[in-house]
Formats: sequence, C-alpha cells, structure tokens
Amino acid sequence: MGIKFGTDGWRAVIAKDFTFDNLLKVAQAHADHLKEKNGKKVVVGYDTRFMSENFAAAVAEVFSSNGFEVILSSTFCSTPALSLAARDFDADEGVMITASHNTYEYNGYKIKGGYGGPATPEIISSVEEKLGNTSPKTGTTKWEEMDFNSYYIKTLKKYLTPGVFNQKPEKVIHDPMHGATIGLLNRILEDTLIDVVEINHFRDAFFGFKHPEPVEKNLPLLRGKTVAEEAVAGIANDGDGDRVGVVDEAGEFISTQIVFALLLLHTIRNKKTEGAIAKTVSTTYLVDRIAKKEGRKLYKTPVGFKYIADLFLKEKIAFGGEESGGYGFGFHIPERDGLLSGLMILEMIHLHGKSLTQLVEDLFSEFGTAYYKRLDLKVEGDQGRVLIEKLKKEPLKEIAGFKVKETDLTDGVKFIFENDGWVLFRASGTEPVLRIYVEMPEKSEVDMILEESKKLIGG
Repeated sequence: MGIKFGTDGWRAVIAKDFTFDNLLKVAQAHADHLKEKNGKKVVVGYDTRFMSENFAAAVAEVFSSNGFEVILSSTFCSTPALSLAARDFDADEGVMITASHNTYEYNGYKIKGGYGGPATPEIISSVEEKLGNTSPKTGTTKWEEMDFNSYYIKTLKKYLTPGVFNQKPEKVIHDPMHGATIGLLNRILEDTLIDVVEINHFRDAFFGFKHPEPVEKNLPLLRGKTVAEEAVAGIANDGDGDRVGVVDEAGEFISTQIVFALLLLHTIRNKKTEGAIAKTVSTTYLVDRIAKKEGRKLYKTPVGFKYIADLFLKEKIAFGGEESGGYGFGFHIPERDGLLSGLMILEMIHLHGKSLTQLVEDLFSEFGTAYYKRLDLKVEGDQGRVLIEKLKKEPLKEIAGFKVKETDLTDGVKFIFENDGWVLFRASGTEPVLRIYVEMPEKSEVDMILEESKKLIGG
C-alpha cells in the first residue's frame, strides 16, 4: 500500500504514494482508532502545498461519514495553529495535511493529540494496525468551517508583554517561505510600531523551487533584505510554521543552538515561566550551563521533538526544543511553534533594548562561547550504522588532540571533551547518511573535529 508512518506522520510523493485512495485509507484507519476510544470530534487543517485543501476536505468527509463532529480550517493554517485548535476546541485528535519542510513533491498526514501536540507512538501504532481493515466511508459532507489562524493570532498576542512593540518604529523581515505562516506575523504586529516587511509571502506550491526549510543556505534573500532594510532581525518559518530560522541585524544567520539558548533565557528570566528544561542530545552545552545557574532540572532526550513533547505532557516543562529549530514553550502548547519563537526573539530584543549581536555577546560573556556545525555525510549502504556500532564497542579516547572525558549513548555516540565541547555521530534511520554534529568553544576547533571525524568513515 506504500503507507508508512515516520516519526512525524506519513509523508509521501504526491500522485505516487500520496493519492486520494491511500489518503482515504489512512483517514478511515484513523477514524477506526478514534471510534475504539469513543472519540467524537476531530479538527482538520492544511498547509499551502499542492491540493492540500482538497486532501483536507477528503479527510473531513471520511470522518464526517463515520459520524464524527468535524471542524475544518477555512484557509491554510500552520501546524501549531491546528494543534492549538485541537486542544482549545476540545477535539479528541487533529489532522494536519502537510509534509512540513520536505520539498514540494511531497504531502503528508500528521496526527495531533487533543492535548495540542504530536501524536504519541501509541496513537500512531494504533492507526497503523488498522490500515486497510475497513473500506473508507464517504458521502457525508457535514462539517463546520473555522478560521484557525485568527484564533491562533489572538492567542499569541496574549503572550506578548503589553506595549513592548510600541516603543519606537522598527522593521522586521518575515520570510514564510511560501508556507503556512504567510501574513501571520504582520497580523500579530499590525497595531504596533513594528513594520513587518514580508518576502516570499504568496502561496506557491513549488516553494519557489526551493526547500522550505529555514536553514542558512536557503535564506540568502532574507539575509540580504534584513541588511538592506536596516531591520532589527529577519525571521523565517518552514512550510508548516513549526520551525524558525533567525538572521541578525547584520544579515548573519544565528545558529539554531544559539537561538535555543536565547529563547530559554527569555522564557525563564523575562517571562518567568516555571518548570524544568528539556533538550535533545544534539543540543548545545550552553543549555546545561543555564540550567545549572538558574537552578532548573534538565531533561535530556534522543533526537526528535516527540520526546520533548512527551515530557511536556508528563512533567512541568518551562522550555524545550531541539537542534533543528523547533522550540516549545511551557506557557503555550506541547508543540514546536516557529512563529511564536520568532516573536519571542523580537520581544527579547525590545525588552533589553539591544541588538541580536549584543544579546549573543551577552550570552557568550555569561555562559562561555559556543560554535556549532552539522555535517550530513552520504555513505554507502550500512557504513554509517557499522561505524556507530564500532564506536560504541571501542570508544575514542581523543579526537584532534582533544581528550574525551565522557561518552553518551542516548542516541548514536556522543563524545564529550574536557572543555565541554562534543561530537555526536548518528546514522539516519531513513537514508544512507551519517550525521556528524560538533560544538566547541572556538570556531577553528569545530572544523578540526569535523575533519578528523570524517576520516573515521574514510571521508
């Protein structure tokens, strides 16, 4: 059938495996799962991808035909907007038609819990077990339509410090990357002195033939525009709006690790949010130092926001996130929110009255410097996994002259040096790629470690 749920839903190439036939089978299996739990209500949203609204309507029809109360988004919306709707409109679960930051050929089916976050592994496996068991029911098209974006915007506005954006006129550049956050930052800040200049802000199912992922190589226009417009920052969001990329006033891309540390400080010091901190194993050591200084408990998980979301549901978490630019806030929903993350960076700039460059300098002077790079190395077949197993059995004592003080096997193999710097080796579960993550106190050290690490695979 060509249907396989990954860590964040089912994604497939449109017209190849992502067809109406397969989509209806998934929706019916999801409906069967919810019937088993005596579920009654579902919310359905969709992004700006090719035919997303048609796919969403087809899903709504299946749930409606199975006797569910259905609320369908009246326009494209972001994943966090859909997750918020699932929680606040008392839905049992939600469906988001999106392939997140995948290239334009893809679409997908993300399941959201009624608590407003990613589906648990139990929910996913329950749906998978039911695939193909029941013929899809169609024919009933009775549902309510609602503008999830308007409710989402209203909610995000409540989190802002009153008057913070009415101090002086300034510009911010927003790049929704032709995705689901088009126009949203503008709407949130329309009654303030902030002038939001938008780029790539029209719906394009091809995403300008670029990858809708807010990483440095995909943001040359945002970097240039931020400098040209003399803006305080540039904010980019991925295709479904749950991740963020940040550019400072000089047009420099700020590492997702540094953005994590800044947002963490803002959340616990300025927003006074109570609770522990959650990070994945591939996240900066600055988080450990902040947690120690602030007296906060720190949880460390394998790579993937689902592990962070799980902690949000079980513990009181003030802030949690991962290396890939996805961050969650204890005062919001247990979900990554790229637009809220961008807003919080802007709020931090305005509360402190400092540029992003200065805020990063302050961070470094208080907690030490940190420089980071990630390398995705294409390997032959099982080469990556073989190396990981070898490193587990025979841990390295030193790399490029840096002595290893600790080995962490939370996810892959992570070697931690005496200066807190580290290198993490992880094999991709979906493609022949070995990921090498490096963080060190000096830029030059990062490249030294990367070069030595590549040699281990013969690269």
